[in-house]
Amino acid sequence: MDAPIGHFDTVTPAPECLDELISPVADAVRNWQGSVPAEQILYVDTDPRWADTAVFVEHYGQDLLEASANCVVVAGKRGGEATLAACLVLSTTRADVNGVVRRRLGARKASFASMDTATGETGMEYGGITPIGLPESWPLLVDPAVVDLPYVLVGSGRRRGKLLVPGKALAELPGAVVLEGLGVAAG
Repeated sequence: MDAPIGHFDTVTPAPECLDELISPVADAVRNWQGSVPAEQILYVDTDPRWADTAVFVEHYGQDLLEASANCVVVAGKRGGEATLAACLVLSTTRADVNGVVRRRLGARKASFASMDTATGETGMEYGGITPIGLPESWPLLVDPAVVDLPYVLVGSGRRRGKLLVPGKALAELPGAVVLEGLGVAAG
């Protein structure tokens, strides 16, 4: 099977390779709902040494740079209470944590969650966090530019492997809110 984007040796519909996925991601694929069939979510086996975006696109195709999204975990704090959320933005941008995210969470302060919090709360590996399989109680803030793409490259929950997901499917995930202005120019 050929991938709709990038150049990969192994491309498999995610429901056919659940044992390659970590538990929360496999469970989300197994119980998939929405207008996009789960078979359109594709797993591509990749080398974990090339998990970071810049090295990844160099190895698997420059066209992936414009079709890659990063999923980051943020913590909004107000009055001693913390709210965790995830943000999904194109890899060519960064999440507006101190503006759009902070206001959406009703927080006095927002910042990236610590690595221990991000991995401990998601059950995923740092550098491979994906929007598929996040805790359902979390808001998932999604930039509209991600939703508009035919296919988006996101983590698989591990540093090994990635998922290719139709953009519109990401807007239908539990807790998803498409939020204008979430992704801002990196720099």
